[in-house]
Amino acid sequence: MTYPDPVYFGEQGEQSASYRPKDHAPELVYPNGNEVHYIATGATTGGLFGLYRWVMGPEPSGPGPHFHRTITESFYVLKGSIRIFNGDKWIDTEPGDWVHVPAGGIHGFRNESGQPAEMLLHFSPGAPREGYFEGLLNAATMTDEEKAAFYLLHDNHWL
Repeated sequence: MTYPDPVYFGEQGEQSASYRPKDHAPELVYPNGNEVHYIATGATTGGLFGLYRWVMGPEPSGPGPHFHRTITESFYVLKGSIRIFNGDKWIDTEPGDWVHVPAGGIHGFRNESGQPAEMLLHFSPGAPREGYFEGLLNAATMTDEEKAAFYLLHDNHWL
């Protein structure tokens, strides 16, 4: 494997780093108290990746098995125990565990521990997952046809 083609052609480099302090408020809070922090979106990374911190309360929550046709998804557990479906079985993960799912890979995640849990979600390339996360707030009021279109738009294929 080799490095990709250059995308920066300047001679001196530039001041272009991003900074997000640890106490930045979440961009999205669900009615059950779960939070999503938009650490880096596809829009802010030039489409290279999206990185989100998912903070879950002690109540069971999380999506069941599904797959994506266009994006990879990785999970890095920061706090608590999160059950992650690896396409074959549900595995109990703990802080420091990492799970990578290539495009087409069946996966899901759940906090069933009864304790708060946190993880980083990484998507590559940087699809606009914010629209999916925010749209979930309205999923209960969507018709079956609207849900099907919403999930197709956001590359979520449920099993």
